Amino acid sequence: MRWIKPLSFALLALLAGLRLDAQIDRITGKNFATRSEVLARHGIVCTSVPAATEVGIDILKRGGSAVDAAIAANATLGLMEPVSNGIGGDLFAIVYSAKENKLYGINGSGRSPADLSYDQMKAELAKMHRETIPPTGMLPISVPGTVDAWAELHKRFGKLKLSDDLAPAIRYAEEGFPVTELIAYYWAFGPRLYKGLPGAFLETYTLDGKGRTPRKGDIFKNPDLAKTLRLIGEKRRDVFYKGEIADKIDNFMRANGGFLRKADFEKNTSAWIDPVSTSYRGYDVFELPPNGQGIAALQILNILERFDLHAMGRNSPETLHTMVEAKKIAWADRAKFYADPAFAKIPLAGLLSKKYAAERRKLIDPNHAAKQVDAGNPALDQGDTIYMCTADDEGNMVSLIQSNYRGMGSGIVVPGLGFMFQDRGELFSMDPTHANVYAPGKRPFHTIIPGFVMKDGKPWEAFGVMGGGMQPQGHVQVLTNQIDFGLNVQEAGDASRWQHEGDNEPTGEKMTGSGGYVEVESGIPYETVRELRKKGHDVRFDVGGYGGYQAIKVEMHDGQRVYVGASESRKDGMAAGY
Repeated sequence: MRWIKPLSFALLALLAGLRLDAQIDRITGKNFATRSEVLARHGIVCTSVPAATEVGIDILKRGGSAVDAAIAANATLGLMEPVSNGIGGDLFAIVYSAKENKLYGINGSGRSPADLSYDQMKAELAKMHRETIPPTGMLPISVPGTVDAWAELHKRFGKLKLSDDLAPAIRYAEEGFPVTELIAYYWAFGPRLYKGLPGAFLETYTLDGKGRTPRKGDIFKNPDLAKTLRLIGEKRRDVFYKGEIADKIDNFMRANGGFLRKADFEKNTSAWIDPVSTSYRGYDVFELPPNGQGIAALQILNILERFDLHAMGRNSPETLHTMVEAKKIAWADRAKFYADPAFAKIPLAGLLSKKYAAERRKLIDPNHAAKQVDAGNPALDQGDTIYMCTADDEGNMVSLIQSNYRGMGSGIVVPGLGFMFQDRGELFSMDPTHANVYAPGKRPFHTIIPGFVMKDGKPWEAFGVMGGGMQPQGHVQVLTNQIDFGLNVQEAGDASRWQHEGDNEPTGEKMTGSGGYVEVESGIPYETVRELRKKGHDVRFDVGGYGGYQAIKVEMHDGQRVYVGASESRKDGMAAGY
């Protein structure tokens, strides 16, 4: 007779005039949410690998701050998800300080080799019969900024010792860990991509030293990385930028035709920067300014603000058309203006102004897809990646993104160090008139962007969507899913995504004559696809490339703070709290 109670409940709901199907849809996230939100009072961590999430939680329980948890989880991700990140890459973060009710931004991106001139770069490319910087080898390598960013974050916001933050990753590197399914899939491409390059890729990242990468469940160890992390924990950032690690890198580069030198490491510094923001329907959305692409999300939101997306409907042809066209407009400016501010005057205030957005909004034709969009004329202001987020019992929050850029990176692994160098330098342009043109000692254009939202002067959400050019598009989609369409923080990430590609790029590529193309996930209704094609969009279906999302939202219940966490359903990750 146990079936009587649930049946009676359903019958009573129907008799009471309730739409039970609507209630089920609301609870299950319109039939597409993969899991419930994670709720916690004292602290929460969201990453793309469950073990890294647990590492962050353990650090919080030991009395560590949100920054301690972020460093510990990030170090663990560099070990467990080397297909996306590691200490050979760069890092950006936004930190909310509860005591000050203030946001801090840090740009932990490194610079190109000081002794590699533009002319020499061009000559090296000519030897390869290329006009653009390649994704592998020595040419795309810039100084890794992650370790310095860790040191800066820890110095200002850490509560435990840096060695304590790195201890879990060191233990896992020595003892081994089972590789998760999606990471194993991407890892398998490594031997083919990095074949023939100098260094210790095979010795470091294959199980047999010859080419066999870990499959799902295989135990992987990286004792060389454990040694490197232990040195960093004991001797801090200087061992990486001025000491024996920098010496090993210098010697290897000189012996193998590389261009980085110890002097490049000695000059490297992260930069504390003020996040920039725009208001969107009463929410203040914060991103970091260039050399990253975060302001593209703000530009898109500025354009969208005067469209009633809620009335148009989620995933309707009108909504997707408007969003794609707004993306094209922002991308034209992104391609022209986004670069290292130390080398280019960026019209930041103009790009983010509501007046400029109003002018650019006029370019959207509700019935036709644009085939070409030129950059605007804003007034000059005179004055493959992991995303993770953490929050602690004091109310501090961290929105952090870290990457080696394309795949595992450049393919270059210095023997004995246990990590691969990034290939971020691939994103320089070789057009001498371009703001993002290659130059020695310059930070390249960056795709990785952490996001943060404030509401009524208080933290509302730390969030991010990893994945190259998908990131600003993803930021806009998860925010509009919540703000315009009422989805919860987990549903907002699980909902089907779209991305527009084939656009203008900071590396010099121009939009294809057809106006680029739109890729959609299967959850986008085919009726919408058909109507988009009628408007002139080249719409394609693809199962991958839509990024990876994590978020922590802050809610108040009876005057008490509750953290609400979400983790990307397209990856192996997990949100957890206590």
